[in-house]
Amino acid sequence: MRPRDVVIRTTAPDDWQAVRALRLEMLRDFPLAYAETLANALDVDEAGWRARAARGTTAGQTAIVAIDGERWVGTMGGYIPDAATGPLLVGVYVAPDYRGDAAGVSRLLLEAVEDWALGFGDTLRLEVHEQNPRAIRFYEKLGFTLTGRSREYELEPGGLELEMIKPLR
Repeated sequence: MRPRDVVIRTTAPDDWQAVRALRLEMLRDFPLAYAETLANALDVDEAGWRARAARGTTAGQTAIVAIDGERWVGTMGGYIPDAATGPLLVGVYVAPDYRGDAAGVSRLLLEAVEDWALGFGDTLRLEVHEQNPRAIRFYEKLGFTLTGRSREYELEPGGLELEMIKPLR
């Protein structure tokens, strides 16, 4: 049995309302961690949210969620930006009261994304904003290392997205 009976699963189009609520929670919690503004997310219509929720069932990408009872408490996603770079971990969020892995949520989510990513390569990549040291430490604890590569963050306040990589089992 999983800690606190947390269910880990992929999303489906009918999950759109819960996907929307969790995304808005993510953007309110730490907007710098996501390449989207809260204003943009609030403007997405039902069809757009259904398309986002369908990522859990779409080839070449995944959307995994952690659900404790009726509450959605975390998410991680992945997609293949191009064959040369392999799978990219995106949209990482765990509700504040589930952080620190007391419930094992982050590890359960990452294991699910890694299982998906194994079908596309032998490493998993991510990008994290340079002004997010808490996330960098979190990823390091999960086995990711900085590669030294970076790119410009496209939204305000700018800065750099740092690349991290983890070998898959």
